[in-house]
Amino acid sequence: MNATLPATQVLPLYSADQLRELDRLAIEQAGIPGYTLMTRAAQAAWSAIQTRWPSVRSLVVLCGTGNNGGDGYVLARLALADGCQVRVLQLGDVGRIRADALTARTDWIEASGVVAEFDVASLAPAELIVDALLGTGFERALDARWVDAIHAVNDSTVPVVALDVPSGLASDTGNMADVAVRAQLTVTFIGRKAGLYTGAGPDRAGEIVLADLAVPAALLNQVEALAELQGDADLQGLATPRARGAHKGSFGHVLVIGGDHGMAGAVRLAGEAALRCGAGRVSVATRTGHAAAIMSGCPELMCHGVENARQLRPVLAQASVIVIGPGLGQSDWAAELLAAVLETTQPLVVDADALNLLAREPANQRRWILTPHPGEAARLLRQDTATIQSDRFAAAAAINQQYGGVTVLKGAGSIVHAAARRPMVCSAGNPGMATAGMGDVLSGVLGSLLAQGLAPGAAARAGVCVHACAGDRAARDGERGLLARDAIAELRNVMNATP
Repeated sequence: MNATLPATQVLPLYSADQLRELDRLAIEQAGIPGYTLMTRAAQAAWSAIQTRWPSVRSLVVLCGTGNNGGDGYVLARLALADGCQVRVLQLGDVGRIRADALTARTDWIEASGVVAEFDVASLAPAELIVDALLGTGFERALDARWVDAIHAVNDSTVPVVALDVPSGLASDTGNMADVAVRAQLTVTFIGRKAGLYTGAGPDRAGEIVLADLAVPAALLNQVEALAELQGDADLQGLATPRARGAHKGSFGHVLVIGGDHGMAGAVRLAGEAALRCGAGRVSVATRTGHAAAIMSGCPELMCHGVENARQLRPVLAQASVIVIGPGLGQSDWAAELLAAVLETTQPLVVDADALNLLAREPANQRRWILTPHPGEAARLLRQDTATIQSDRFAAAAAINQQYGGVTVLKGAGSIVHAAARRPMVCSAGNPGMATAGMGDVLSGVLGSLLAQGLAPGAAARAGVCVHACAGDRAARDGERGLLARDAIAELRNVMNATP
C-alpha cells in the first residue's frame, strides 16, 4: 500500500512530458547538470534500499538503454562501493546508450564493474532486484524479450525496487499494455507520476518514495500538474465543533432512493452511511415490502414504500439532497422513479443502476455527482471496460464533459473530476473494499456531505477520501472479509478526526 500522506495534504501529480520539462528547467535554469541529477537519483534510491532492507548485500541491477538504465548503473556503482556484491544485466542494444546514461555505464565499468547480457538464469542468486529498464520511457507495446524479462522479474522470489516507474507501467495513466514489473518499493524522482496512483499503478508500485533531487520548488511551480493527490480527508471545517443551538434541520435531509425486489440492503447501507457522516435526517424510498425491515434494522432511518412516481413526489419535496441508484435495478419501476428525480432541482448523487439507466438516455446537469465504477463508466461512454482502464483520467474527463456535474471514477486510485479544478486522485483505500455494498456506502457519504452544505466538487473530493480512510481503518483487522458495514462503523471516527 502507498505510504499515507500527511493529513489534508494535496500533492501534484505529473505526466511524463511535464517531468521532462521539469528536468529541462532543472538543467537550464537551476544549472544542475543532467549527470548530477542522475547521481542524486541513484543516491536517493540506494538510501531508500538501505532503509527498507538494511542487511542487503547482494543485488542484481537490470539496466535498459535510456536514462533509467543510467540511474541503474550509478546505483550499482554506489552499492559496489559500499561492499555489496552487484551484478548488472543489460537489456537492449548497447549502441543506443547515449549522453549521461553512457557516462554512467562507463563509470561503472571503470569502477571494475562487469556488465552481462540479460539472461533469466542470471537473476539468481540475489537478495534484491533493481528495475532500471524503462522508467517513464515506456510508450509502446513491448517486444517479446522485454516481456520475458519482466515476467522473469515477477516470477522471482526476491524483493524488487523500481527506479522512477515500474517498467511496463504507463507513467501517465497507470495502464500496462502487456505486463509490468511488480515492485515492493518504487523510488520516483523530482515529482510524483500520475500513473503510480491509479489503475494498475498502486498494485505494481508498492511503497512509493519521492526523491525531489534538490530541484528548487520554484521550478515545480512553473509547470502545471496533471492532477492532485490526496490521502486523508479534507473536511473543510466539518470536524470542528457544531453550534450549541444546532438541530437536525441544520444538517440537511438526505433521501436515498432504490432497493428494488431483493436489494433492500443497498439503500439501508447508503442511508446509514449518510447518518454516520452527520446528516440531520435521512429518508429511504424503496419497495413497500422492504420498508418495515429497513426501519427495524436501522430505526433512525425514515422509510417510505413507493410503487410509482406519484407516491415518490411528496417524499422528494421534503429532501434537501437526493441519492438515487443503490439497489435500484433497471425495471420500469426504477426508470419511472429516476425520471421523477430528474424533474427536481435538489443536488443529486447518481449511482449504480441509476447510471446504467442514464447511459440509455444521456443528460447533462451541473447539480449531480456521478459515481461510476469502470463497468458503468464504459456503459456511459459506450466503450469497453478495458478502454476505460487504459486511461482513467481521460475516461473521467469524457464523462464529465458529456454528463456535466462532478464525476467520481471509482477503483484503485479513485479519480474525482470537475470542470473547474484539476482532477484529484485518492491515495487511500485498500483491496478489502472490493466487496458488495461498498459503493452504496460511498453514495451515502456523498449525499451527507452535500446535505451539510458542501458544493458538489468539494463534497466529492472530501467524500471519496472519507470513504477510503474509513475502509483503511476497517482493514486494520485484515482486508479479507471486510464488509461494507465495517466501513460504516468507522465513518464517525473519520468525520470527527481533528483537522
